[in-house]
Amino acid sequence: MLPFRQVDVFSAEPWLGNPLAVVHDADGVSEDQMARFARWTNLSETTFLCAPTDPRADYRVRIWTPGGELPFAGHPTIGSAHAWLEAGGVSHGDVVVQECGAGLVDVRRSPRLGFSAPPLRRSGPVDGDLQLRVVRALGVEEAVVQDMAWIDNGPGWIGVDIGAAEAVLDLVPDVAAFTDLKVTVLGRWDSARASELGADVEVRAFFADGRDFAEDPVTGSANAGLAQWLIGAGALPEAYTARQGSVIGREGRVWVEADADEVWVSGDAVTRILGEVDLG
Repeated sequence: MLPFRQVDVFSAEPWLGNPLAVVHDADGVSEDQMARFARWTNLSETTFLCAPTDPRADYRVRIWTPGGELPFAGHPTIGSAHAWLEAGGVSHGDVVVQECGAGLVDVRRSPRLGFSAPPLRRSGPVDGDLQLRVVRALGVEEAVVQDMAWIDNGPGWIGVDIGAAEAVLDLVPDVAAFTDLKVTVLGRWDSARASELGADVEVRAFFADGRDFAEDPVTGSANAGLAQWLIGAGALPEAYTARQGSVIGREGRVWVEADADEVWVSGDAVTRILGEVDLG
């Protein structure tokens, strides 16, 4: 039996964030066991905490979706750091250093857990044919799209700026057209609504693997990529709050802050289930 936590990430309110399954002391767990358990939890991600192989790291994490392993993902980074600290983990320095497939990721603890966004693996313009596919999949007119770019930090995201937050909420994606796309969309709230909601922008994230389609509740990697792209382009301020998940019954909040050449993505994390799991 291994220690197990299920963590609600990006919300301090019960059941309104993005759940993450975390298995501790997972060095002896095989990849087949990891894959089977991730399929069984059926969450967007399940993580396995292991001893680091890099002496600079505090722990190593394996991040699995029901369809396979990811080199990096955002809400698993915050949720795994929370679980590791709550279980008694003590970092070497002021920040927690996570080792994952994308390398080393710094996680700071104050004012809430937040990770330093890793460099984009792919950035820049999306080619014309793929742009048309994305527009069709989102079910919008081409004129609605203000900008589009690759913001891939591991999962494979394409970012789309459609200007107004209301347009983000009104999206009705064409599920059949998504096939293998991973697309995240952002729009801005006016100052009055931003003050009312406690959020400056609205974000939604859609993905498909050729068989299944889903809307992600709250997405750290997508928000990180959007911030790196749009803050860098001068299209968003250096600090803002994103709201995500409201269309599917969640109320996630993601705090974003650019500090020198780093973008920090932060959110609340609360353990909701604590116990043990038998992966045998």
